[in-house]
Amino acid sequence: MTGLACRLHAARDLRVEPLAEPAAPGAHEVEVRLGAGGICGSDLHYWREGRAGAFVLREPLVPGHEAAGTVLRVGAQVTRVAPGDKVAVNPSHACGACARCREGRANLCEQMFFLGSASVFPHAQGLFRERFVIGQAQLTPVHEDITLAELACAEPLSIGLHAVHRAGALLGARVLITGAGTIGCMALIAARLAGAAEVTVLDIAERPLEIARGVGADRALHAERIDPAELAGRFDIAIEAAGSPAALASCLAGVRRGGRVVQVGTLPPDGVHFPVNQIMVRELDYVGAFRAAQAFDWAVQALRTRRVDVRPLLTAALPLSRAQEAFELAADRSRSTKVQLIPD
Repeated sequence: MTGLACRLHAARDLRVEPLAEPAAPGAHEVEVRLGAGGICGSDLHYWREGRAGAFVLREPLVPGHEAAGTVLRVGAQVTRVAPGDKVAVNPSHACGACARCREGRANLCEQMFFLGSASVFPHAQGLFRERFVIGQAQLTPVHEDITLAELACAEPLSIGLHAVHRAGALLGARVLITGAGTIGCMALIAARLAGAAEVTVLDIAERPLEIARGVGADRALHAERIDPAELAGRFDIAIEAAGSPAALASCLAGVRRGGRVVQVGTLPPDGVHFPVNQIMVRELDYVGAFRAAQAFDWAVQALRTRRVDVRPLLTAALPLSRAQEAFELAADRSRSTKVQLIPD
């Protein structure tokens, strides 16, 4: 045995277990040592509820899909990376052959294998383990002076970038973002990159609002302490990143006639009350943003060139042996934004 792995056996049943020696990399595969792996909202859903949206645990799952690491070994035909390279890990492995892949929407691949996910069975085991083997196509080498903790934020940054891409042209736009967690703040950073004139962020906790101000929000407001009329019809674009029915209602009320709402948060699987007539009478566009497609490459480029700074979002890095503590900290929004797991 070598190293440790974190596994979820059921809701609230998180175990740190010995990691078996990984198989030698195949011809196009690479063995990577974990440098940092971020605990995401979907990881917390699996931990708390045994499911993330429609994806339900049916066997033990190694969670984790936000990661960066260092190359240990490479297969005989690997040309993309070399031992010792720092790498960003793209958790999406699309088939490349289905209709969605062929039309350039690989995030909607009909045969997607997304690491750390119960979307398939057997489950796609994730990255909260000290060593793992992965195809070279899912790795991007980075030689610039950037920490592995920052590089592990490429995946959540790509979610924010994709949400903004789905929002359409933002140059000069007024944008509302509900939820100031990691994804909300990444969407905020992405909106700034896209030229938004004004970004307002709503949340129901003070610490996330402080972080949002630190990464560029013009206004960061407590959602329960403002008059909804103050925001009604004020925004061109609203991005729902809280996964909250109340936040979605704020988005729908906040956009102007002809505006657009982008849902990136995971709402309750049993559905929500939805004022669909507002979509009709105000001609609103309502679109989803799922995972990231080509935005992962955009995210790595933005990080490596220092066009964005994700360091204000990084709260703590705990060893895998303290995974239970790390998940509890990540679940406490009064104390954390992005908690990462690192090797022991």
